Amino acid sequence: MQTFVTEAVDWPETAPALREQVRALVAEHGERDPVRRANSWTKANPQFSKKLGEAGLLGMTWPKEYGGHERSQLERYVVIEELLAAGAPVGAHWIADRQSGPLLLRLGNEELKRRWVPAIARGEAFACIGLSEPGSGSDLASVRTAARRDGDGWVLNGQKVWTTGAHVSHFMIALVRSEAGSERQQGLSQFVVPMDTPGVSVKPIIDLTGAHEFNEVFFEDVRLPETALLGTEGEGWKQATAELSLERAGPERYLSSMVLFLELVRYAGAKQDMALQQLIGRLTADAWTLRLMSASVAAKLARGEDPALEATMVKDLGNSYEQAIPQLVQAAADLGDTDAATLRDVCFYLLQVSPSFSLRGGTREIIKGIIARGLGLR
Repeated sequence: MQTFVTEAVDWPETAPALREQVRALVAEHGERDPVRRANSWTKANPQFSKKLGEAGLLGMTWPKEYGGHERSQLERYVVIEELLAAGAPVGAHWIADRQSGPLLLRLGNEELKRRWVPAIARGEAFACIGLSEPGSGSDLASVRTAARRDGDGWVLNGQKVWTTGAHVSHFMIALVRSEAGSERQQGLSQFVVPMDTPGVSVKPIIDLTGAHEFNEVFFEDVRLPETALLGTEGEGWKQATAELSLERAGPERYLSSMVLFLELVRYAGAKQDMALQQLIGRLTADAWTLRLMSASVAAKLARGEDPALEATMVKDLGNSYEQAIPQLVQAAADLGDTDAATLRDVCFYLLQVSPSFSLRGGTREIIKGIIARGLGLR
């Protein structure tokens, strides 16, 4: 049985300077609204992303040949940890920097890499992921969107749904069925689809808070060149699931409610309330453990290992943590207190959106099934 083995992370000597650089940039260009700082990795601000690109804080680990900065995985971890803890509006570039860029570098042909990767590193190109489809729920293998060969290219038809950030993205990496008659995980391929291609349309999905994060994306006779194929034809499922390791273990999996935690600390500082102090101690201990687990996964990725199981565990535990914070704050704090106005606003916002935290990157049921298989329990 494989278990999660944490390790003492050897943080880079550059970490303190990087933290100061990020804090200064956030102080000058970041979000002021405390509610919008919560769950900030879904909040798009293209101008802020451009500032990060100009500062060399995107594409940090990528080759300089493709606009990257050849820094370490742990240096990148330090930067995103600071951004999320401060509630910086990183949603525009988040997916492109976290997983689309690395995927293009690993599997993309030279044309795809030259077109997209340097632009991502500059904070000028954003990406979305086309996985979920209508009526499929969490079953990502029930892909019906299809690509058929047409001359020296492909024609794409179908629909994706719950597509995060499609309305601000410049391209999508879409998982589609490229072999007619194939079923489940077989006959799938990934394509890079520029969002301004004729036949691509985006329809917003507005959530209960009035926010626009998700979309429906429609493909109607979308013509793509042969070079739009990412990686190997028919290997799309393997490619897409490997990519999920990059999505599941980052600090965004436990820091979505961190702004509320920090507001709780500020509020409790003026009170002599043992219950609040005990809650802060509990949340601090949990955060410290999750940080060690998440950083351990980053260290394994830096060594070229595939910590897919460990990443899945971090996502499950991290989502539980960030979903629990608003409920615990609501139960422990007097939100009717006039001193608690900001705490209340942030808490009420997170109470509305936090149920979705465990849906992103795989539902809890799917995640627990993966963990059970990894531990040899099924």
